[in-house]
Amino acid sequence: MEEETDSDLELMSRVRDGDLAAFETLVDRHKQPVFRLIVGMLGDSDESEDVAQKVFLQVYKARATYRPVVRHDKPAKFSTWLFTIARNLSLNELRRRKRHPAVSLDDAAGESGDEPLEWLADQTATDPTKALLQSELEEKIGEALRELPINQRTAITLIQEQGHSYLEIAEILGCSISAVKSLIHRGRETIRQRVRPYIADGTWEASPAPPKKAVRE
Repeated sequence: MEEETDSDLELMSRVRDGDLAAFETLVDRHKQPVFRLIVGMLGDSDESEDVAQKVFLQVYKARATYRPVVRHDKPAKFSTWLFTIARNLSLNELRRRKRHPAVSLDDAAGESGDEPLEWLADQTATDPTKALLQSELEEKIGEALRELPINQRTAITLIQEQGHSYLEIAEILGCSISAVKSLIHRGRETIRQRVRPYIADGTWEASPAPPKKAVRE
């Protein structure tokens, strides 16, 4: 991981000097993780692509002033700064939706294509019947994930699908490490409780709409 971090910082240094090829390398390296975070927050693939483009445009515009934060004599990862931008722009989009609710988050949720959470879904199903049930369970897990408050959903996505540390997630979300652990624990427990009836008897009750304050949690 250190080699990748050093490489990112070196590339960003070259971007500051006007090296477009270095910028393209950074985009190619990080565009999929950034997109997956954004689509996990927004639940809409088309809008997520637009926001992802804005993320890298903002990175390029900020190239002259970018300086990694130094913690414990080590520079913070470029990806931490990048994901902070992605989160902030995603929150801006959610606020825009709230002001202009042409399409609700619930309507868009089915378009996200989020990957299942490996810590809850069994990835070893090979029997056709079992595989079908597994696929349905993964779909329900993804639905439950999208219904979480935004910070819980973001924290789980960052640690589960992106592999960020608690410290990195705390920096991205602007909170303490203990708050990150709490967000992840509460989010995972909510998902477990949500899918438990489905695992037991195959039923799936529609959950209530998320509270308006969810974006702030």
